[in-house]
Amino acid sequence: MATTPDPRRIDAFSEITRDLGICFGGDYNPEQWPREVWREDAELMVRAGVNLVTVGVFSWARLEPSPGEYDFAWLDEVLDLLHAHGIAVDLATPTASPPPWLGILHPETLPVTPDGVRLAAGSRNQFTPASRVYREHALTIATALAERYAAHPAVRMWHVGNEFGQIDFGDEAAREFRLWLRERYGSIDALNDAWGTLVWSQRYRDFDEIVPPRRMPYLVNPAQSLDFRRYTSWALQRVFAEQRDAIRATGATQPVTTNFMGFEPLTDLWEWAGDVDVVADDQYPDHASATSSSDIALVQDLMRSLGDGRPWVLMEQAISATSWRPHNLPKSRDRARLDSLQAVARGADAICFFQWRQARTGAERFHSAMLPHAGADTEVFETTCALGAELQRLRTVVGGRVEASVALLFDWPSRWAADEPGRPTERLDTLAQVQRWHRALWRRGIAVDLVRPGADLSGYATVLVPHTYIIETDAAAALHAAVERGASLVVGPFSGVADGNAAILTGRSPVLLRDLLGVSGEEWVGLPDGPTPVRVESAWATAPAAVEASILGERLRADGADVLARFGSGHLAGAPAITRHRTGNGTAWYFGAVLSDDALAAVLDDALDAAGVAGVLPGRVLPDDVEAVQRGEALFLLNHGDRARSVTLPGARRDLLSDADVEGQLTLAPGAAMVLIERHAE
Repeated sequence: MATTPDPRRIDAFSEITRDLGICFGGDYNPEQWPREVWREDAELMVRAGVNLVTVGVFSWARLEPSPGEYDFAWLDEVLDLLHAHGIAVDLATPTASPPPWLGILHPETLPVTPDGVRLAAGSRNQFTPASRVYREHALTIATALAERYAAHPAVRMWHVGNEFGQIDFGDEAAREFRLWLRERYGSIDALNDAWGTLVWSQRYRDFDEIVPPRRMPYLVNPAQSLDFRRYTSWALQRVFAEQRDAIRATGATQPVTTNFMGFEPLTDLWEWAGDVDVVADDQYPDHASATSSSDIALVQDLMRSLGDGRPWVLMEQAISATSWRPHNLPKSRDRARLDSLQAVARGADAICFFQWRQARTGAERFHSAMLPHAGADTEVFETTCALGAELQRLRTVVGGRVEASVALLFDWPSRWAADEPGRPTERLDTLAQVQRWHRALWRRGIAVDLVRPGADLSGYATVLVPHTYIIETDAAAALHAAVERGASLVVGPFSGVADGNAAILTGRSPVLLRDLLGVSGEEWVGLPDGPTPVRVESAWATAPAAVEASILGERLRADGADVLARFGSGHLAGAPAITRHRTGNGTAWYFGAVLSDDALAAVLDDALDAAGVAGVLPGRVLPDDVEAVQRGEALFLLNHGDRARSVTLPGARRDLLSDADVEGQLTLAPGAAMVLIERHAE
């Protein structure tokens, strides 16, 4: 279902930022407040530098209090007021949260859990994307909004739904899943073959016998589960596309988007990316985690990559504490600033928050907002105003790109298949491995693009495959071609295990890559608790002092590759653990286990050096907690830590935030940020 975005609509978002500079604002929910508050909101928005707000995300019950009865008068007034104050609007279809009457009158629109429990109307996200009745009502309200406001001067963008991630296992989903399977396979015999249904006597006579992977006596067929995940992503994408098309059918020319949720597992964003006119994302890093800054950088690199490097929108974040974690830490003023500037550094041209005014009632009453309960005379609102002013100074950054020479493979179906139970270990987590590998590049100030398997790799000097359980022939061919022309390739353990139906590829593993890697395996095993020692061979001149393996290992045989390290003890004693193989003009490394961080970093350094890839600052590794990103002509330096750090600049620069000239060695205070351009670039 993946599509190619319309260049004219992509340009429409660029027109917004050419007018406004970096967009700054957040979700605005005026329907929750009396009319007299609205004018105060607009005046405070102007004071804070807000130039874009998202309106109407959860307003369906206010817009359509009873079926077919509409109340747009309040929204007319709000949009006119915002426009009069120079504030643009990202107008939302309110379809993420239907009013209670829809679920009460049409219970089939409500989702069902794997255990067969139908969820009640109320809360939010209470719909199944499979329901024709829900989709018809959603299209009706979306069309009514677009017909009324497509030409309103305040409306600069459209926002369909919210955080698509609903899943349903009920009869509505079963009906739609069967139709999807008929389209995918054509015949029940083809499905039985793809799913391997002779195992456990699961062979189907007809598509009508198939149900979603509900609660079963034991493990679900992994091919059935994988296809249901594909179907669910497709069904949600269809809900988005139907409403987007309804908006466009009214003559609306503004860009249409929705808010993604990073690596959220229910949607395949590679399939979705071409359907949105600008990529947008919600980001809530948990700063209680020591790796939160690098982990969110990975998400931001994903968003930039989904849009082929174009600027993207940070649609939601928290200005201080969230309210939905068991224990919610607030953000300091520096942290709120760094989170926003980090997104700009990695390609965002819009910085928005949830939400503008903190709610008095409802489930999110303790979620922080740009304007808190205590009002404008607060540190949080001062933080909001200061950030708005700083972002205005970064107009020259708008439209700039982050150029990367390193590609990192990630794929949702592969992750889904790798998460199924019944594996050698459930401790090998795809996303955790992607985060580890990306973190090593983050610490070196090296830009990374994420790519889907099978993508064109011709523009990359280094290609990383931390864990790609499914590798099909097109992906294998792209990796072969990259190394043949001179790229460095590093492949992590338990990759290339299965085909697109989650069936194991037979033969010595990884079947489609073994000639490229010069190594092959015969057995995957879970490793004992505690690190397994790995013995370094003399061929690895840059090895760290100690190397350890954990989680999962593979019994390998070198078939032409140099063995850099071997397992030192245990079930795999003596077997290769790290190998290197020259192929064509490039080199490929393979890990036969999950390696310790120092060993991972050492191999990645070897691969980067072989490809001539270096960071944006002198030296191999940046000081702890320092992030360095080159976006266009601007070099962003961010100190995420609580200690001052020193860095050396390549040439004389001017800081856009402070208007100070700097060169040579400089000290970054804790929480400091600088956006530097070369003096001749002014």
